[in-house]
Amino acid sequence: MDADELAAWLRLIETPGVGRATARRLLAAHGSPQAAARRASPEAPEHLAALVDTTQAWLARDAAHHVVALGDADYPRALLESPDPPLLLYAAGRLELLNAPALAIVGSRHASAQGRENARAFAAHLGAGGLAIVSGLALGIDAAAHEGALGTRGGTIAVVGTGLDQVYPRRHAALAGRIAAEGLIVGEFALGTPPLPENFPRRNRIIAALARGTLVVEATLQSGSLITARLAADAGREVFAIPGSIHAPQSKGCHALLKQGAKLVETAQDVLEELGTPAPAEAAPVEAPIEAPDKPDPLLDAMGHDPIGLDELIARTGTGAAELSARLLELELAGRVERLPGQRFQRIARA
Repeated sequence: MDADELAAWLRLIETPGVGRATARRLLAAHGSPQAAARRASPEAPEHLAALVDTTQAWLARDAAHHVVALGDADYPRALLESPDPPLLLYAAGRLELLNAPALAIVGSRHASAQGRENARAFAAHLGAGGLAIVSGLALGIDAAAHEGALGTRGGTIAVVGTGLDQVYPRRHAALAGRIAAEGLIVGEFALGTPPLPENFPRRNRIIAALARGTLVVEATLQSGSLITARLAADAGREVFAIPGSIHAPQSKGCHALLKQGAKLVETAQDVLEELGTPAPAEAAPVEAPIEAPDKPDPLLDAMGHDPIGLDELIARTGTGAAELSARLLELELAGRVERLPGQRFQRIARA
């Protein structure tokens, strides 16, 4: 779009007191962003000129930077069908992914090692099946899902709650760079928008709307992932959940979804079959809690799959504390066991 049209869209969106619903009504009534913006406010916001200049400079910096307005040919059809489509989307990367078949994978920021492994493995398999994996670039499950999908046929889309010139959390700068180069980063917030808490629930509606379904890997009962799942269900999209230990707080959100009618999945193939997507011929089915068929380990067998304390392990195995601690450290370094707070441990099944 040219500078005048960009300025009109930004003026409409940035005018104080004009919400998304009002802006859409003005567009419908007046036919163009220029006319709608003039009706919204006789005078442009003070910071508008600087924001237009910043946005134009960002667009000129990289051919993979885009601004997509409601009604543009590249605007995602799935968002048009949602009740609250963004007026403007900022995008960096492969714009064609906006209209690719997609699945959202979301979950706890404070995920267990098992949860991250499951998210990574499911994303890799589903991405190989041609689904773009949508998530929110957050710590924990989101990051693992993006990592698993990178390099697959489907690719990955990160929906962010900041301006696209920001990276949050900062430790994901390298991951965000890879996604922009190989996949797509997208958001509705103007450049310069910092990570404000109220913007992250708002971006969840875009995650849910872009995807044909939402898979929740791990979530507490207070997790924002449940907001995404509810939005997906309200929009008539499929909701999937991976069950976990009845003793793990990170499983309680998934179990609540299952009680409410979410589809229980144990393998990525379960998701592909439900969506009517054929499995990739080159990949074997991925199962969430399956142990690799290598050397049996009596200690792992004694642990089971629930979190367990050191004292209980001593009672189960009859092994002394010093010897058991040394063996647990070996398994931890090998990526077979995760150390939890309170001297508790959990076996990690290889997905």
